[in-house]
Amino acid sequence: METSRGRLRALVSGYGLGVGGAVLALVLTGVSLLAASAVGFGGTTAERFALVFLFGQYVPFLGVPLAYFRSRGMSFDAVREYLGIRAPSLREVGIVIAGLLGILVLATAMSLAVRALGAQPAANNAATQARDTPQIIPFLIVAMLLAVGPCEETLFRGTVQNRLRESFSAVAAIPLTAVLFAGIHFTALAPDSGSRLVTIVVLFVPSLVFGVVYEYTDNLVVPVATHGLWNSLLLASIYVAT
Repeated sequence: METSRGRLRALVSGYGLGVGGAVLALVLTGVSLLAASAVGFGGTTAERFALVFLFGQYVPFLGVPLAYFRSRGMSFDAVREYLGIRAPSLREVGIVIAGLLGILVLATAMSLAVRALGAQPAANNAATQARDTPQIIPFLIVAMLLAVGPCEETLFRGTVQNRLRESFSAVAAIPLTAVLFAGIHFTALAPDSGSRLVTIVVLFVPSLVFGVVYEYTDNLVVPVATHGLWNSLLLASIYVAT
């Protein structure tokens, strides 16, 4: 019975942290854009993206984990050890490359299967913006490597997945985290709910790989690099195509 209660607490707290971070990101992004507009800032695309990455990534996705770890009485050194933040070895660099190849193969297979069933994935708002204004793609690539990868992986793999791993096996914790991570992208997709669900299913694949490489290496830098590079490769393909 105690084990069941412990798992329920881990699930509620882990998912609470992930959902809380995502909701806070939406609120802070909206408020910051409105405030910037009121004072005449954020008129350019680059300025708006800067606000989005600051208040939609750094503040909520790093702030929520930091507040949580501090509430547990953990020092910064303890947090770094808990997350497993260290310079990757050559072996871990190879795992990043293997992870990217694995995502490419699995995501391609998933996309083909979805299309064969007649389903249509929803467009990602950032990808649509990149196609419309390809000159911002280099900026977005830098943001994926320095903001999106580090921030999202700190919250979802470093915090949510680790919290679940305190009570669940890796076989359960990794997909549970992947489901949550894919699901929070719902608002970042074009507003056709059916297409959104299809895209979330596809997004489950890279999210699963991020969780696997983190579990395998116990080094947060590995999923951070894999995530940032995967998003950057997608943007680079848009840049080449346009």
